[in-house]
Amino acid sequence: MIPIKTGAEIDGMRVACQISAEILAEVAAAVQPGMTTGDLDAFAAERMRARGVQSAFLGYGGFPGATCISLNDEVVHGIPGNRVINAGDLVSVDLGVTAEGFIGDNATTVCVGEVDEESARLVAVCEAALAAGVDAARAGNRVGDIGHAVQTVTEAAGFSVVRDFCGHGVGRKLHEDPQIPNFGTPGKGPELKPGMTLAIEPMINQGTFRVEILANGWTVRTRDRKRSAHCEHTVLVAPKGPAEILTCAEKK
Repeated sequence: MIPIKTGAEIDGMRVACQISAEILAEVAAAVQPGMTTGDLDAFAAERMRARGVQSAFLGYGGFPGATCISLNDEVVHGIPGNRVINAGDLVSVDLGVTAEGFIGDNATTVCVGEVDEESARLVAVCEAALAAGVDAARAGNRVGDIGHAVQTVTEAAGFSVVRDFCGHGVGRKLHEDPQIPNFGTPGKGPELKPGMTLAIEPMINQGTFRVEILANGWTVRTRDRKRSAHCEHTVLVAPKGPAEILTCAEKK
């Protein structure tokens, strides 16, 4: 069953998502060549402590980091550690926090210094695909409309959408119903209703959509080792019009 949030629950989601977005913006701004992914994760953990929230990822299913940090051909679930970030890299940061029992989940891909033109285009298309997916998250639409919107923008640009991992409902739990694939058929899947809170998260690749999980049991990489980008917002399906983006760092 897909949870429909009450007014009080929506207020709680707004708080958690706002904090999550602000911390993600701080972490993205802190990315520098020469630092390790472990350094970046430690910075994120410190910012969470300073804001009085907890990581929604640390310990989830045994995950060892406060954040997921994925480099270049890593799609999602990169484990922070001693990998050094270099100029020209793509760094995908996926960050979720728990505040007063509610979870805000968001992600972004950072271009480190000067990146090649195709990498920059990949990130821009990922952001455009996310915007299209959010715009499709309207009451009366279906989950398939979101996936179709993401897929259309991505494939029109010559990239592929990852099919083995997807977006999801989010609220008191990190993963709630429904699953939200980044591909789909318009008019298919569960109906979107006001009060649903959804994590929409395009994962798009320069080459094949096929991926593999590394021996650590977490990190997902593209099978052809071409680059990947990942971005995510938590949104609230509104009674009318487009969804409200809850993870918006600029919101006051």
